[in-house]
Amino acid sequence: MRITPLPPLQCLVAFEAAVRHASFTRAASELHLTQSAISRQIQQLEEFLGRSLFVREHRSLRLTIAGEQYAAQVQRLLAQCAEATLDVMKHYGDLELTVACSSGVSVLWLTPRLPGFRAAFPNIKLRLIVRDGLASMSPAEFDVGVYYVRHQAPASYTARRLFHEEVFPVCSPAYLAGRTLDAGDLANETLLLLEDGQRQWMSWPEWLGLNGVDMPKAPRSVTINHYPQIVQMAILGQGVALAWRYMIDACLNEGLLVRVTPAAASHGGGYYVLSPNDRVENQAARIFTRWLFEQAQAQMPV
Repeated sequence: MRITPLPPLQCLVAFEAAVRHASFTRAASELHLTQSAISRQIQQLEEFLGRSLFVREHRSLRLTIAGEQYAAQVQRLLAQCAEATLDVMKHYGDLELTVACSSGVSVLWLTPRLPGFRAAFPNIKLRLIVRDGLASMSPAEFDVGVYYVRHQAPASYTARRLFHEEVFPVCSPAYLAGRTLDAGDLANETLLLLEDGQRQWMSWPEWLGLNGVDMPKAPRSVTINHYPQIVQMAILGQGVALAWRYMIDACLNEGLLVRVTPAAASHGGGYYVLSPNDRVENQAARIFTRWLFEQAQAQMPV
């Protein structure tokens, strides 16, 4: 028998996120959507139900009585769906492995090394999830993660530091055209900015501030929401990008990029290997984690 009526699943997911955050904007950030997309999905759900779910006030959002009742049921049902999905996902062998990381880690550091891992361990069945922002991941989705953590990893993970943080500006050799720059000069250069979708990564205003320089009110800049694209723009001589040591080393070693200045900055964070606490580490995860630290150790300066 057909189950009806059922609203669109994406509308329920948007509604559940908006309820948890009490904000369309924060729900949009978590789901990697625009605020207007979340608003449209909530409106679609309200039209489907024939009821208002939220009272929209200036800079605030609260549930109606119908919204409160519906939210409790939707959250319970989505949680049950997630648990059922996890049960299916857990039925895999000891040599199956799901790895999660950000796009920057994937493109700049991990993917170039994976052929070596696969050659050394051909029996391990590998699945890679690339998603920016640990907050957008569930511990149920992966076995081993490699993510930047500024302060402290969530309690649902065991975190082991792979690299410490050192952030410095880079550009193509052609962009410098023989010039030498210090931190103060950078305010007058074309800055390649990462759109503020991942707040814990260091931004240009933060980096300049830590080096005693004020960010211009109207800098020459290009804003991009994907970090590997920023690196590519820098390689093409389109401006100056912030780079994280170890992640950017290959581009420096190949001469595609150069450090603009010896100045650097850090929030005290770093790149961490993350293991979900909700399940026992299988053989593939143990092998891969050991391999990650061997790769990091080989990259460390003597």
